[in-house]
Amino acid sequence: MILLTALCALVPALSWGLLIAVPALLVTAWDFFQTEHTLRRNYPLVARVRWIMEDLRPFARAYIVEGDLEGRPFNHDERSLVYARAKGELDVHPFGTELDVYSDEYEWLAHSMVPRTDAPKEWRVNVGSRQCSRPYSAALLNISAMSFGSLSANAIRALNKGARAGNFYHDTGEGGVSRHHLSEGGDLVWEIGSGYFGCRDSRGNFDPERFAATAANDQIKMIEIKLSQGAKPGHGGVLPGPKVTQEIAEARGVQEGEECVSPAAHSTFSTPIELVEWAARLRDLGGGKPVGAKLCIGKPHEFFALVKAMLETGIRLDFLVIDGAEGGTGAAPVEFSNRVGMPLREGLILARNALVGAGLKDEIKLAAAGKVHSGAGIAMNLGLGADWCNAGRAFMFALGCVQSMQCHTDRCPTGVATQDPARQRGLVVEDKWERVARFQRQTLATLREMVMAMGYDNPWQINPAAISQRLDAVRAEPLDRVHRFLQPGELLADPDATPYARYWHAAQAGSFIAAAT
Repeated sequence: MILLTALCALVPALSWGLLIAVPALLVTAWDFFQTEHTLRRNYPLVARVRWIMEDLRPFARAYIVEGDLEGRPFNHDERSLVYARAKGELDVHPFGTELDVYSDEYEWLAHSMVPRTDAPKEWRVNVGSRQCSRPYSAALLNISAMSFGSLSANAIRALNKGARAGNFYHDTGEGGVSRHHLSEGGDLVWEIGSGYFGCRDSRGNFDPERFAATAANDQIKMIEIKLSQGAKPGHGGVLPGPKVTQEIAEARGVQEGEECVSPAAHSTFSTPIELVEWAARLRDLGGGKPVGAKLCIGKPHEFFALVKAMLETGIRLDFLVIDGAEGGTGAAPVEFSNRVGMPLREGLILARNALVGAGLKDEIKLAAAGKVHSGAGIAMNLGLGADWCNAGRAFMFALGCVQSMQCHTDRCPTGVATQDPARQRGLVVEDKWERVARFQRQTLATLREMVMAMGYDNPWQINPAAISQRLDAVRAEPLDRVHRFLQPGELLADPDATPYARYWHAAQAGSFIAAAT
């Protein structure tokens, strides 16, 4: 009787053991005989632990291993600052800075012994050259180019509704003006890339009639020609047919289910003069709205060639957006992300010097984009020549992005960068738009406080001499001692006396190819 009772007690345990052992044996046998993975063949079942740890590694590193100042592209403190401002939580830091003020990465702004006690609640930038009949008044922080298709419908709607509430603009990205961009009524900058999405014919060429019809929408305030982007400068893109949904096809002017190609180069121009002439045509077709270009600077002589084309033709772009090689939301080959393109600071200084040196800066406004997320970052960019800043990933954080690095997989856990309806459901527009508007407002409020602390009337009075950078543990210099900043007209008067002589002489208004020097 006792033996029978014991056997009965063992039956459930044996059942559970078999339930675990049989599948494990099957997996072991499969691993032993498969020929694709060497580790699994040599170490059946056990080798699978490696793949599990690889999957868990990013999360373990982000939440357990990394310190507050570690992590890339944005560290924990940078992300926390955006989250706090977006949610309206306390965003101050106790007990002093955690930065190593003697490391060569440290830099600071110079405050005044007599700070201002008051300043305007808001500063704006009037964008439009003398050739522009409908200039636009831009905020100092706006939403950078992120397409519908890269971001979800709910993300686009929340961003645009936040932009409307905060009175700042929302760049469409090159994926066209979608119904979601238009649904909330926020100001738009329509970005036009080499695929001419939303203004193309059936063969993928630029269609002026379709462009004019879309550009007439009052919600579209400016037109931006995309020459390149910091995430993958000089690289085109392909959206596979299965990902081209009905909504994406509608926004881009392509057929649903068909492969969608963004070439690396434009087909409407091949020289600097052709580029500025096309920009002038877009301005006419757009009813006089400002037209500019966005680029990550690569070969310096090509930017100077663009400047020479404006001087030779008399045509002016209304604005230029300098995108840093720090990257953005676009997925790219690692080699492009890590080794192609000029970082924002160097690119912004070069663009500023080219425009100032050629006497064009008063007419052509400069915007900066590249890891902008704080008032200090905006202040430094404006001190180096920018008129305003754009941010992409910071606004994604405001939406709830947790930097899971899944943007390219369609498995974004927060519903920001995915087309999966189930994942998008988690992003509630009516909650997130307020966070978008609040982050922008709080960041500019901090910028205002910094400008007042520096003793200035406005942020454009910040200059390179007011920004210091540590060169090593015992030396620091103001940025006007680290970089050369040209005086108005200096390139025209004596280019050989500038650091840009070789690029200026190589630049040709009629070609992007460098002239022999």
